[in-house]
Amino acid sequence: MTDSPSFTSPDPQLARTLAVGRSPLGDAGHAAELSQSLAIENLGVVRPKDIRTFAMVLYLDESGLGLQVTGKGAPGPVRAEFVTGKMGYRREHGGGAGQLVAKAVGLQKTHAALHVLDATAGLGQDAFVLASLGCRVTLFERNPVIHALLADGLARASLNVDCAPIVARMSLKEGSSLPWLESAGPESADVIYLDPMFPHRDKSALVKKEMQVFRMVVGDDDDSEALLEAALGCATYRVVVKRPRKAPAIAGTEPATRIEGKSSRYDIYPVKALPAR
Repeated sequence: MTDSPSFTSPDPQLARTLAVGRSPLGDAGHAAELSQSLAIENLGVVRPKDIRTFAMVLYLDESGLGLQVTGKGAPGPVRAEFVTGKMGYRREHGGGAGQLVAKAVGLQKTHAALHVLDATAGLGQDAFVLASLGCRVTLFERNPVIHALLADGLARASLNVDCAPIVARMSLKEGSSLPWLESAGPESADVIYLDPMFPHRDKSALVKKEMQVFRMVVGDDDDSEALLEAALGCATYRVVVKRPRKAPAIAGTEPATRIEGKSSRYDIYPVKALPAR
């Protein structure tokens, strides 16, 4: 379930670097809608490798919507994909509540159906994992390009018999979560999950295709402290912050505990104990 995007005024820089295009099998109506809502040029039927005037293209083909770097030799598109690939495998063989994000949220400690607010949803991968484990998840994504990718991925997943019940527990909202968090009041969500874009200074850290493309579109989140402070004011049980494993914690309140993986960790800020059921 998604809201219709109605973001703030168009970004002039975006219009200089990004356009909409499609393959002969791409949805022409969707391309026109994206062009209008994002105030970017619609190139019509085009091949990304032939585009010279834009660094990236939101590209519609038979597989849905992808964000594609243009020019010869560019990597393939970044999509929000839940049915096949990594997320499809993770859905079928991912380890259930033993997954790190599930442990961080506390799913091993409670049988309650938690409402998780994912305040920085990105491509929705962690939110999808939590929804697959029974959580009701509200997702906020403020960048209109990433929001479009996520909305497309959820729409495609909703047509799959295995994914449809999971997507039904996910509600995608437009815009920044910060105003919602600041006005929501205490106990407005059971768990609030934050995964803000960390300001990497070491270019060698940009190893994943998704992260490289994300930084071209999104940049860094410079309001992490405000997000954390606001989240602590309206979470019922805990706030969970995902960070690169060696990155410092968000300035301000110190996490009570951490769960570490190979490349990421989860900083946990408890408010009160989770219910047993």
